[in-house]
Amino acid sequence: MSALVNLKDVSLRFRLYNGYSGLKEAAMRVLSAQRWHKLPELRKREFWGLRHIDLQLKEGDRIGIIGQNGAGKSSLLKVISKIYRPTEGAVTVSGRLAPLIEIGAGFNPELSGRENAYLNGSILGLKRSVIQERLNSIIEFSELSDFFDVPVKYYSTGMHLRLAYTIATEVSPDILILDELYAGGDAAFIERASQRLERFVNQSKILILVSHNLEYVEQFCNRAIVLHHGEIRAQGLPKQCIEQYLHFCQGDMNAYA
Repeated sequence: MSALVNLKDVSLRFRLYNGYSGLKEAAMRVLSAQRWHKLPELRKREFWGLRHIDLQLKEGDRIGIIGQNGAGKSSLLKVISKIYRPTEGAVTVSGRLAPLIEIGAGFNPELSGRENAYLNGSILGLKRSVIQERLNSIIEFSELSDFFDVPVKYYSTGMHLRLAYTIATEVSPDILILDELYAGGDAAFIERASQRLERFVNQSKILILVSHNLEYVEQFCNRAIVLHHGEIRAQGLPKQCIEQYLHFCQGDMNAYA
């Protein structure tokens, strides 16, 4: 089966309650207010995280997604990864996905690095026997040999990154999704990871990359899109999209016109 990502007129709506980030936080405020016999009115408002996204990716595409904070970049990745279901439109994904979106988000904190390697590998479609064959490689590259049998709840952010990145780049997925490449990693790991990624990108069929480091977008991608308020405002070659994005960041409000 050919790798394919196809988004057709995709929109994603969120609901906020009393200006809070979710229903749980609003409910906690209500429960807290009950102790003082003051019940706040639970109001909800809606906003669109993505609006009318049309995007088609085929084998060989390496696309960079750039935009300011809150532009909808991570939301778009989560829709492609099937973490979020779009409010409107259709998403079609063919091929094995490796979404490295939130470092360690798929880890069970009570399990060791070794156990999480098996767990994450299984989620990514690897058989247990294949994971077993690659364990030594995972341990060596992540440099976690002294901590591999320690519960990951004791891992630092950098250790989470090393383990999650190493597992994701061991599975040879059809579609690799990376959000904020190497965030939290030290300089030595970033250098090794960049070299590994360059080889890995050549093996994967589709790369989808979000990064504030625009050099990575130019280095690894052959296409780019610029998101602003959940909408695609520019798309094309990485260098052209980066130039438009930088003009916008410098205050040229007509850069996306």
